[in-house]
Amino acid sequence: MPTSIVKYTGELRTQALHTASNTQIITDAPVDNHGKGEAFSPTDLLATSLASCFLTVMGIKAQSDKMTSIDGAVAEVTKVMYPEPRRVGEIQVKVIFPKNNFSEKEKKIYETIASTCPVAKSLHPDIKQVLTFVW
Repeated sequence: MPTSIVKYTGELRTQALHTASNTQIITDAPVDNHGKGEAFSPTDLLATSLASCFLTVMGIKAQSDKMTSIDGAVAEVTKVMYPEPRRVGEIQVKVIFPKNNFSEKEKKIYETIASTCPVAKSLHPDIKQVLTFVW
């Protein structure tokens, strides 16, 4: 079974269906690239996937090793587009943790885990990944 099914619905918009959960995502071309900018663009999803992956692998580590919870952590994502050829050139992710008295050891573990998540390791090395932690 496919992971997702993506349909072009016209006017530079797609509708993606996650086959296992029936969840849908709409994408729209950004305003600076002929679109309406009324939904995530495909490149927005790329950048957002990096942050989601960071938080997910840190959450897995917290659960599996019974570390201080990251519940409530927030990631702010900034995508920087480069011209010629138009592409994502940089993804900046600022992870803001709840005030849970993380130990220095836990902070180091979380930082290492995040930077080695599957999405981070799957992105082309030309895409600059800037990761900032706010404890």
